[in-house]
Amino acid sequence: MSRPNIILIMTDQQRADTIGALGAPWMQTPHLDRLATEGASFTECFVTSPVCVGARASLFTGKYPHGCQVFSNFQPWQPTWVSSLADHGYHCVNIGKMHINPYDAPGGFHQRLIMENKDRPMFLEERDRAIYDEWDKALHARKLVKPSRYNRHAADPEGYKRALGAFAWDLDTDMHPDNFIGDTVCWWLEDRKNEDPLFLQIGFPGPHPPYDPTPDALAAYADVDIPIPTITEAELSAQPAAQHTLRDNMVEFNFDSIAWRRDLSPADLLRLRRHYAANVSMIDHQVGRIMAALDARGYLDNALVIFTSDHADALGEHGHIQKWTMYDSVVRVPLLFWSKNLQIKPGSRDELVQMFDVAPTILEAAGLPIPADFEARTLWGALSERADHQPRDAVYAELARDHIQTGSEFILMRRDRRWKIVIYLDDTAGELYDLQADPSEVHNLWHAEELRTLRDELAASCHQWLERGALFANRRPSRSPQRAMKI
Repeated sequence: MSRPNIILIMTDQQRADTIGALGAPWMQTPHLDRLATEGASFTECFVTSPVCVGARASLFTGKYPHGCQVFSNFQPWQPTWVSSLADHGYHCVNIGKMHINPYDAPGGFHQRLIMENKDRPMFLEERDRAIYDEWDKALHARKLVKPSRYNRHAADPEGYKRALGAFAWDLDTDMHPDNFIGDTVCWWLEDRKNEDPLFLQIGFPGPHPPYDPTPDALAAYADVDIPIPTITEAELSAQPAAQHTLRDNMVEFNFDSIAWRRDLSPADLLRLRRHYAANVSMIDHQVGRIMAALDARGYLDNALVIFTSDHADALGEHGHIQKWTMYDSVVRVPLLFWSKNLQIKPGSRDELVQMFDVAPTILEAAGLPIPADFEARTLWGALSERADHQPRDAVYAELARDHIQTGSEFILMRRDRRWKIVIYLDDTAGELYDLQADPSEVHNLWHAEELRTLRDELAASCHQWLERGALFANRRPSRSPQRAMKI
């Protein structure tokens, strides 16, 4: 490989079932369909943490949360391997969301055009951390007021509570955050003069809530029938105490413009999912524009394009919204690889992989050694279908207590092809699912007497896995929790 251009496109909170060509016929995603059909797709890709920063820190350090000591949002961290690409002659650029903390830290990049701030306040009351990102500045230049939980609630309190975080975008179309990122990337590519090989990380803020597609994008889903979950009291009652606490927090407080409710109707869930799907289609359109801009400048002649997300979204499944749980609907994400010239065998792979495996795969593509302390594994064996490739037999995810997930100090998931176990540090109860018989994870078998031996063996394997890495007890404390507005 001769130092290919490497384009890493990441969304925030995108489910695996949002790409039409990969079994979601209700989705309108022609450009992601192209990447999936012409390139390689991993249909069983799992994140190492069901929150943004934990998953992103894993990706950019090559380590699980217990290895990089980043378990939750607002913990300080910076990438480790981007500087290796820079030292190897790559021009390293980030446009959009990275979730580095501090948010404006260089992170090994030569250039960063930061767009972190969709709905959240960005610590403007803190002298040493206050930040206006590129989108803030652009909105101000247009004399536009950014939509937020505060002004939406003030304008229509009752409508806000009914919306479940789903609103139509009502400002200039080009100022929607995902359109803004796409425009910025295309402008930067057209303006670039440097001829060094390129590492370009693009971070879309969507489809993270608020679920806010433009009216035209939403209209395309007006009559689309999207599958919605069935939520039963039997399932909810079998969930561990930490999940009841999480649901209480989501109902009582207002996170990311979502006023969550317990009395969800099928119409509520369908409306929510149509807004979410429209957000994904908007990103798909921008991916198409970016691919065209890359092609026009000749970057795709020698390039590796990767598309993935930091975690997914329950969207009402299991009675939950957003993340902070270990269900597949939250920890399974899309992962696509595309190239004109590299040795990638087209087609889908259903082996278990972890999203942070992208890191050593990028380093190998660039001709760089993979650090000995990486817990991530290169995917080139699977991409090129090498005979000596050995897939993972299980995947893991970790989550610590934060200002939203307050019910447990530490949660650990282990998932193999058939069984998923989720253990809670401070609870004798947990979760156990037979994914072969119950792929939707609605029947918690934790207390099934006939499975006690299996459950205990899986729990023991989780503890052994942790012992091989850095212990979670040494994690750094979280800083500056996001402000929650009670409603």
